[in-house]
Amino acid sequence: MFTHVMSVLVGLLAGLASVTLKNITYFIESSLERGIIISTNGLYFILPIIGLTLVYLYVKFIHKEKLGNAVSSILYSLSKKKGIIKTKQIYAQLITAPLTVGFGGSTGLLGPAVGIGAAISSNLGKFVRINSKTRSLLIACASAGAIASIFQSPIAAIIFAVEVFSLDFTMLSMMPLLLASISGVLTSYFFLGNEVLFSFNLTQSFMVKDTLFYIILGVGTAFASIYFTKMYFGILTLFKPLKGPKYKLLVGGLAIGIMLYFIPPLYGEGFSFINNLLHGDHIKALGTTPFDTYTHHIWVVIALLFGITIFKAVAMTTTLAAGGAGGIFIPTMVMGSALGNVMAKVINNSGLGFAVSESNFTLIGMAGLIAGVLHAPLTAIFLIAEITGGYELFVPLMITASISYLIAKNAIDYNIYTRELAKSGALLTHNKDQSVLTLMKLDQVIETNFKTVRPSMTLGEMLHQSVAKSTRNIFPVVDDNEALVGIVLLDDIREFMFDTSLYTSAKVDTFMHNAPEHIFFETDSMQKVMEKFQNSGAWNLPVIKNGKYVGFVSKSKLLTAYRRELINFTR
Repeated sequence: MFTHVMSVLVGLLAGLASVTLKNITYFIESSLERGIIISTNGLYFILPIIGLTLVYLYVKFIHKEKLGNAVSSILYSLSKKKGIIKTKQIYAQLITAPLTVGFGGSTGLLGPAVGIGAAISSNLGKFVRINSKTRSLLIACASAGAIASIFQSPIAAIIFAVEVFSLDFTMLSMMPLLLASISGVLTSYFFLGNEVLFSFNLTQSFMVKDTLFYIILGVGTAFASIYFTKMYFGILTLFKPLKGPKYKLLVGGLAIGIMLYFIPPLYGEGFSFINNLLHGDHIKALGTTPFDTYTHHIWVVIALLFGITIFKAVAMTTTLAAGGAGGIFIPTMVMGSALGNVMAKVINNSGLGFAVSESNFTLIGMAGLIAGVLHAPLTAIFLIAEITGGYELFVPLMITASISYLIAKNAIDYNIYTRELAKSGALLTHNKDQSVLTLMKLDQVIETNFKTVRPSMTLGEMLHQSVAKSTRNIFPVVDDNEALVGIVLLDDIREFMFDTSLYTSAKVDTFMHNAPEHIFFETDSMQKVMEKFQNSGAWNLPVIKNGKYVGFVSKSKLLTAYRRELINFTR
């Protein structure tokens, strides 16, 4: 009951934080629109540079920590920090995200909203002293509350928490998620009324004759998802050689300004762009561009919309690489809507006599990109179904989302949120064995009660100074810098222990040999440690930290710790 009450509370607070985040951002946007009169001049393309500069100043002088991907940071805290998130992450996202998006940065607010909700939940859980497992569940509940508040889609919010945070969908997790989601969406209704992001009602339901086109759209969104992911990491890599955040800000700001000048719909989140496409007004969606004199040709419109499909990923990643804050969820929706609309227009204007609903393809294109980029097909299906107010498109949604997910997942093992975490062994998944190993910490299983010896020590010195005083049967051999150069087992010296004639003539380096494997503290995950034990067949393996010997890990202690963590994880 306590967990259920807490889930309602965190859902309420996460929803309130999301509403606040949206209102601050929209206040900045409307203030700039009134002050600069965006519609009558081209000065808007310099606004993202101003926003990024404000974020840079805040991070340098107040926050003093690098901004990261909100969802990835949450996943890392769940796997390696027992769900502990710093309090300052609450107001950091509440300041930097509106400055980035409100001034036209091409990112979304969903990631920051989830980050704020998770930070609130973590600190609330720390205050009431709940255990780490319950705290992790409440963080997922806060994320569901934030998403439900932004999209007013409670079912999709629950599924997002299950898919992205790798929760087991059982009664123990389902009811808190449900309560948090309800609290979040009710908060949104209370403060925003019936105001929705997408004011659209379906006018044409699924037609079986269009099935092939939805399959093709699934393939197209899959390749677009692969492009989106590769472009994301590619641009971040390009920015790494730039020395210091000021240079990244300068280069990124100029690049964003140039893109916005030629493609205005890249400005900000892009919800108005999606809404205009849904209502069939592609001219309004494109805005004022240098190509306005040619937009009466439908193929020019198609080319411009396809340009948005290509450059939305570039603009979003450039914004983040330049130091901005924001999420990737909503940019995937913008890119998907443009791609779906492009495909529908190509079909309708191909001259082959086909006619499909451009609005439906716009919606389903969004689902395809969400499924492919985030590896969250169920979230994509239910989100689009909920924001359209019905399930008439459920079949094409399933077709496109499943195809997009399967192709993208086969090409790229991990999504943007999880790739770096997977590399470092810090990713929780639905695989219980892997998740338990991820939750374990190497320093908790290191044993240090081993007597070290030097290579130059005589057999007699080793016996009197180490063997006689040790309860272990293994002796690490270290040099003057405490670097491990070998090991000596008790079995290695057993037949020589009572031969006193060797006490002064035989040296330790005569008996030592290499360890079957080494564990490197900085780089080896617990999964890698388990693999090393399995492949080497050893019962004890030495641990190396910063090039120095620190202790041993025994298979028995490792398995005992694993069983204890498994019990805590599954109960």
